Amino acid sequence: MVLARVLAESGLREGHEYQTQVSLQNEAGKRYQPDVIVHLPHDKQVVVDSKMALVAFERYFNAETDQDKERALAAHLVALRAHIKGLSQKDYHQLKGIQSLDYVLMFIPVEPAFQVAIQADPSLVKDAMEQNIILVSPTTLLVALRTIDNLWRNERQNQNAQIIAERASKLYDKLRLFVDDMESLGSALDRANQNYQGAMNKLVTGRGNVIRQAEGFKQLGVEVKRPISSNLVEIAQNDALLENDQGVERHPAEDKVN
Repeated sequence: MVLARVLAESGLREGHEYQTQVSLQNEAGKRYQPDVIVHLPHDKQVVVDSKMALVAFERYFNAETDQDKERALAAHLVALRAHIKGLSQKDYHQLKGIQSLDYVLMFIPVEPAFQVAIQADPSLVKDAMEQNIILVSPTTLLVALRTIDNLWRNERQNQNAQIIAERASKLYDKLRLFVDDMESLGSALDRANQNYQGAMNKLVTGRGNVIRQAEGFKQLGVEVKRPISSNLVEIAQNDALLENDQGVERHPAEDKVN
């Protein structure tokens, strides 16, 4: 219950940054069930073990004489060292499913039990670390887990920065291709406009324009179902008259329609 409360206050998420009661086995097929596996960035893990028995500390806490306290404290230290030795022999790093184990956090759920052991035997922490085991109380475990939470926050920020950079690069490439397409479209529209102007010039401008010649058939008695737009006819006739008024040399043979 104490460990669950510490995990809840750490900011880490169960099923994401940590897992509880995971069943793993070593190469020999022996099965282990670490209390908590905490995941770190870059595929590393830390195991939290909370199976420490505090029977001797309870006797120490309830002892009425100094002699009873000393005997209970000695038994408490022996129990701690025995549990440290037992953890070191489990070889959690050889379990299938754990990629890279840094340390095993040996959780002592009662803060005074941790403090009295450290005060009575300061070498306890060093001896445990030499076996890749760190003794933690609720306070120190919470600090460690929040540090891991900060590592994950930084990792996610770095991942987001990488994603932003990749998306920005893709967006720039798309924008470059779009600009190239727009330039090609603009050139095509310019060419289409030039062709359009050339066709309209042949159709409605000049003395020999097509509309003026077609309208000449009506004067010769050809019947039509629907006349050409009067606006275009007017432009064609006026343009031809303007060309004549400006003294343009006439070539009757060129005006004839084949």
